[in-house]
Amino acid sequence: MCSKQGGTQTKTFLTSSPIGIYRSNEPLDYKGFNPANGMVDALRGFWKDNSRCLLISAFPDEYELDDRMRDDYEHIVRDTGLSISYMDICDLRNGKEKADELTTYDFVILGGGHLPTQNTFFKSIGLAERFLGFNGIVMGISAGTMNCARIVYAQPEMPGEATDPDFERFIPGLGLTEYNILPHYNAVKNDIIDGMRLIEDVAFGDSFGHTFYAITDGSYLLQTEDFAEIRGEAYMIRDGGIEQICTNDSVFRL
Repeated sequence: MCSKQGGTQTKTFLTSSPIGIYRSNEPLDYKGFNPANGMVDALRGFWKDNSRCLLISAFPDEYELDDRMRDDYEHIVRDTGLSISYMDICDLRNGKEKADELTTYDFVILGGGHLPTQNTFFKSIGLAERFLGFNGIVMGISAGTMNCARIVYAQPEMPGEATDPDFERFIPGLGLTEYNILPHYNAVKNDIIDGMRLIEDVAFGDSFGHTFYAITDGSYLLQTEDFAEIRGEAYMIRDGGIEQICTNDSVFRL
């Protein structure tokens, strides 16, 4: 585990989606973050009153989208019943400035999007080094979760990436965890990319010598300085095979 670096005591929530179900338009029966598998209760246990919050975008140059997401996540935090002072956005307008101020925040969200684009942005602002002094809560969402790993598995997702010999599938990440999470397993398990099955033909082949944890929306990995565990439905992919390791309302200790 890597959540205690340089004296930090980061609480890390690595989610697939903390709100709703990927590619689903079904109405939600809750407001705010998804309470499934005890995530909201766990957040409350670590939450600081009047938390200073920061959303770091995976779309660093899409400013209108980033501003809307900032507004949305401020409402989501408030609707969850968590005390918030403010929610800032970090993108290309202020990336280095916000990275330098990282330790002044209590809750940092790493948004979802295109993993390599986000990874490049993180590197450009020196984010991994800034996390060495961070003592708050980090929530990863999809690509943001994947980029938390020390060595990130950049699973191909865009057309052409799976067949591109120059596409790097293992790249340096933020170093907040040693675990590689594959998000949205419920939605993407039957996906085809560049004529190949995303899981059986791509992830299985890349799993020799590596371990990937595929989680469904509503599941997450919680890591503190003392433990790391997956809560909710999850599957382990390694050495070309897959097995279910956890079900909803259960815990798998790593």
